[in-house]
Amino acid sequence: MKKVTAIYPGSFDPPTNGHLDLVERGSKIFDELIVAVLRNSEKTPLFSIGERRHMLEELTAGFKNVRVDVFDGLTVHYASRVKASAMLRGIRALSDYEYELQMALMNRKLRPELETVFMMPAEKYSYLSSRLVREVARLGGDISKLVPEIVEQRLREKLDPAFKLQSRKEKAGRA
Repeated sequence: MKKVTAIYPGSFDPPTNGHLDLVERGSKIFDELIVAVLRNSEKTPLFSIGERRHMLEELTAGFKNVRVDVFDGLTVHYASRVKASAMLRGIRALSDYEYELQMALMNRKLRPELETVFMMPAEKYSYLSSRLVREVARLGGDISKLVPEIVEQRLREKLDPAFKLQSRKEKAGRA
């Protein structure tokens, strides 16, 4: 039987619980799932490509058939390089579907053998986006149910340098 490799491309800036929900479920469908972090020169990310990759590697370490990689350029070219026959995409709302459908049809024109697999996130993550997480975090809101603990910690450190010092002092005070 042929091994099925899928890519799950995205900016993951930052990784959210919704992303991890799709990774977990996708890992049960495909023989290998590559979480492919897009290096997009047109956007200014909050986290560097290395930071995003490192967080995702930590978060997916428990999945034997999941690995994290970085790419730039056309997703279909990357899929060819890693011999992926499928691409996993999350659909939260009708607006996502319209955009993702256009992308899937264009990808099919460019590489007909690459299948796009749409998955809906768990209901509790259907509203969740990296952009929303960044906005709530910037404004000091509670993001503990939106992202894994390591992502929350890194977001707080990135957005509030005093948080890093405070956290260290709190830890030292408990010791």
